[in-house]
Amino acid sequence: MIGYISQMMKWLCCYTLLLFCALNGFGQNKFHISGTIKDGEGKPLPGAGVYLSGYKTATVSDGNGQFMLTNIAAGNYDVLIQMMGYLPLSKNVLISDKPVKIEVVLKDNTIQLKEVVIKADPNRARYLEMFREYFIGKTPNAEKCKILNPQVIQTEYDKERKILRVTANEFLLIENKSLGYRIKYLLEYFERDFTENVVYYAGHPYFEELPGSGSKRRSWFQKREIAYAGSSQHFFRSLYQNTTKNEGFIIHKMMSIPNRNRLPDSLINASIKRLYKPGNTIVRIGPGFSSPLNDSISYWLKQRAVPKSLNVLDRSEVLTDTLVAQLYKDVKTMNFNGDLYVINTRERESEDYTAFSGHSMTRPLDVPNYQISTLHILKGPIHFYANGGIFNPKSVLLAGFWAYEKIADMVPMDYIPNTKEE
Repeated sequence: MIGYISQMMKWLCCYTLLLFCALNGFGQNKFHISGTIKDGEGKPLPGAGVYLSGYKTATVSDGNGQFMLTNIAAGNYDVLIQMMGYLPLSKNVLISDKPVKIEVVLKDNTIQLKEVVIKADPNRARYLEMFREYFIGKTPNAEKCKILNPQVIQTEYDKERKILRVTANEFLLIENKSLGYRIKYLLEYFERDFTENVVYYAGHPYFEELPGSGSKRRSWFQKREIAYAGSSQHFFRSLYQNTTKNEGFIIHKMMSIPNRNRLPDSLINASIKRLYKPGNTIVRIGPGFSSPLNDSISYWLKQRAVPKSLNVLDRSEVLTDTLVAQLYKDVKTMNFNGDLYVINTRERESEDYTAFSGHSMTRPLDVPNYQISTLHILKGPIHFYANGGIFNPKSVLLAGFWAYEKIADMVPMDYIPNTKEE
């Protein structure tokens, strides 16, 4: 299965729409984001929660509806606003060389209980379980990850297109007892396309530390290290710093070429149509026996199942300095044909992942069971930042291990490995 990057802490998954361009602590100048929060009539709203998406930075608006987020490096951010009785909102903010001031107007949350009852779906429980599987994930960390307010989730299944869509009229509250985070997640969209076997999702997470004893926190620190290591966030950070090889990543190219062993669609479809035309009777003779007509139909149906293209792996190592360019300050760019085939030589696949996840990638016989992921550009180029965030997650499609790990395995964008977070 393949998955959209919706957030770059497997963000993909994954996953989340993350548009940041600097890690705290890199010695850059610090600024602040301030502003005023009002309702539709222009009245200030005190007590609104204000969060920096992907981080652990937050504040509350004062009696005049004003707020300030401090100690922020230059970059592109999403500010999240939450207030009881109003729809949650995200505001994109670009900081270059000076502080930024914004004004936010919140809309009333008019969703009524009677509307939920009218739209009640007997399949809701099944859809919620699907959403949990493809959004939270099925990794060991996901087993201790829970959505605390499923009542704010709306599900819709398009039978014709075979797509499950999920929305939420409030922040999703997610408790991750494996990594020690409580996450407020503003879901922008979620789609599970069963025809293409692809998951698309994006949103904005805010992280809070769960309270815990010293031993519990030490366990969380260790698991966070494991979750971060080898992730797409880790990969893009090392790609930005030109340290992929030192970080254990080996990059190859994988190209898709036409399968010469497959006959043209026109011939296959015409042959099947001819054999199924009125007057041709399919005779079921019994096990071990068949008729010429049965054999012919079976042959052409098998031809239709033959893949139209084949993936060919180029074992030449792709060097970062030939892949990545810096066209703008604090942002790096890459564009390529085919897929990047990324081998994480410091992490191995588990038996459960290889056998049951459906994400495991094919590999050359001489390559050990390292974690392997692929990266495909849907709409290039890809612009990414020092903290591992991608400017436009819709430009990238992930497969393999990066698609396997989702919300349950993500850490904040300002996460620093080998450091105990406070």
